[in-house]
Amino acid sequence: MFKKILIANRGEIACRVIKTARRMGIQTVAVYSDADARAPFVQMADEAVHIGPAPAAQSYLIADKIIQACKQTGAEAVHPGYGFLSERTSFAEALAAEGIEFIGPPVGAIAAMGDKIESKKLAKQAGVNVVPGFVGEIEDTEHAVRISNEIGYPVMMKASAGGGGKGMRLAYSEQDVREGFESVKREGLNSFGDDRVFIEKFILNPRHIEIQILGDKHGNILYLNERECSIQRRHQKVVEEAPSPFVTEKMRKAMGEQCVALSRAVGYYSAGTVELIVSGADPTGESFYFLEMNTRLQVEHPVTEAITGVDLVKQMIRVAAGEKLEMTQADVKIDGWAIENRVYAEDPYRGFLPSTGRLVRYNPPVDGWTDDGEANGRRGIEGIRVDDGVYEGGEVSMFYDPMIAKLITWGQTRDEAADKQVAALDLFEIEGLGHNIDFVSAIMQHPRFRSGELTTGFIAEEYPEGFHGAPASEELKGKLAAVAAFVATARADRARRVDGQLAPRRLMPPSEWTVTIDKAPYDVVIDDEDVTVNGASVELAMEYTPGDRLIEAEIDGEVIGIRVAPTRTGLKMTTRGAIHDVQILPSRVASLAKHMIEKIPPDLSKFLICPMPGLLVALHVGEGDKVEAGQPLAVVEAMKMENILRAEKSGVVKAVNAKAGESLAVDAVILEME
Repeated sequence: MFKKILIANRGEIACRVIKTARRMGIQTVAVYSDADARAPFVQMADEAVHIGPAPAAQSYLIADKIIQACKQTGAEAVHPGYGFLSERTSFAEALAAEGIEFIGPPVGAIAAMGDKIESKKLAKQAGVNVVPGFVGEIEDTEHAVRISNEIGYPVMMKASAGGGGKGMRLAYSEQDVREGFESVKREGLNSFGDDRVFIEKFILNPRHIEIQILGDKHGNILYLNERECSIQRRHQKVVEEAPSPFVTEKMRKAMGEQCVALSRAVGYYSAGTVELIVSGADPTGESFYFLEMNTRLQVEHPVTEAITGVDLVKQMIRVAAGEKLEMTQADVKIDGWAIENRVYAEDPYRGFLPSTGRLVRYNPPVDGWTDDGEANGRRGIEGIRVDDGVYEGGEVSMFYDPMIAKLITWGQTRDEAADKQVAALDLFEIEGLGHNIDFVSAIMQHPRFRSGELTTGFIAEEYPEGFHGAPASEELKGKLAAVAAFVATARADRARRVDGQLAPRRLMPPSEWTVTIDKAPYDVVIDDEDVTVNGASVELAMEYTPGDRLIEAEIDGEVIGIRVAPTRTGLKMTTRGAIHDVQILPSRVASLAKHMIEKIPPDLSKFLICPMPGLLVALHVGEGDKVEAGQPLAVVEAMKMENILRAEKSGVVKAVNAKAGESLAVDAVILEME
């Protein structure tokens, strides 16, 4: 077994690998860029080597710097994590030339499966179902249009070397192909150094199912069941679970055996994932097609670990060292249900715009890196696991992926795992930048999610007008009103105790409050320990000290986590996937509130405003140009993704304030309309 390994990655996956290596008694080496000098993975590793500036192209993507770090520290093997160099054949070859073991599959398998065009050809030769499409070289936009017309819309355009949702565009018409083809090429080139694109038919009502593969160098290859990853946004996974609510035992066996056969055809070993697309319109579940094979560890591997009891990172390290797998196919079981939500730095209330900045407050529901043994490592603490690589006071940088953390829950049933997600998300504190906690909580509560009727179109179909918070019942709002009145009472009590006030005596806090939640009024009376809301008694047990940002309240026997933030006239209360504007006034003055003049926000519709920090890649119009509503005006790249900014209304461009190639701050004015 290795004595020392280097992790050629960053963030949560670097922490994840270090944690298992530590259990195995293996020393670890971290490599880091300028942006990651104070990151948790650097602190966790036994040694750390600086490898360059913040941009990945100048640090994490330079193989020579990784190899030099291995030589400098005496690391015998490299775990690449996911992304960066994990599927780069030249990197694995360079390590082999230096006598350094690559903790991953053989070079031949990476080459065969890493190229989406070649892998489809190989899968077809091996008798695996593949999606109809064009897998040759596409010359230009006109060629792409001709191919798309022949295949029939809708079609998917994909960068050949793409992954993680980057370099993908769905086209429903010729116009979509013309608009998106060049963007796909650019994203492929910028993120993966390869601008080749292929086009395939888009399967209607598609479900994204993937099979976890694990093999050793002695010819043993297993499948560790499936994961359902259908809930995606912009082709990037948001929610993953294992097993799938759709897959039957017969399907599982057929998919697993076919994926093992494909893996065997390329001499595969280590961990890998075969991604399949399944037509949800086929009730038999037999219409599944090969999508691609990821020759690395997947972001969503923890859900497989939770239901199988297998530490995938440990097995990868053992396989790389030449050991046999510790289990056979008969040993692979399904124990319970696991769900993973990706907590992203993006604002769902503003169209999921990327959000960068400092984590002013970061407090996950459980400590992600408390090492209480292998069982807790797989399932966390009481079925709640957090894999992260950030810290309070640290920065979520524009240079890397926007994922802040992964929240994994395990339960005996799917509903139990989902309920644990909702409860844990309520206790997850993040301040300083936008995040999607409310959004994934809303998904966990959604009736369609609970029924298991999922497709990759779930988010677009269920939130066509964007996300505005999960719907709240009158019962929940009444409970929040009781908590808000309790908070107001505590704050008033504290205020009356402040010395040096003008009043000759300290007035007791009012006992009657009017609490307005999202413009709906509730009359709350707090008399000693008795609480009533609109005349109905409420059992409330909670502790609150003015200044607290998180409240755990037991209301009528149910424990609810509520994040609170003070406003000028009350609170913002966030729970169960929604932010609620709460106004709290003593009942005797509440009637006067209606006389307050409401401030009307200014009309900004004539400005094209940059919605997030990013690079202005393209500007499609100039001064004096006429534009129509919905017309693309500019393209801004942020967090490795291109975002098309469109005109809100028709008009004429009055002034242009930015040019292509400029870095823009959030709310920067790109152009002004007359």
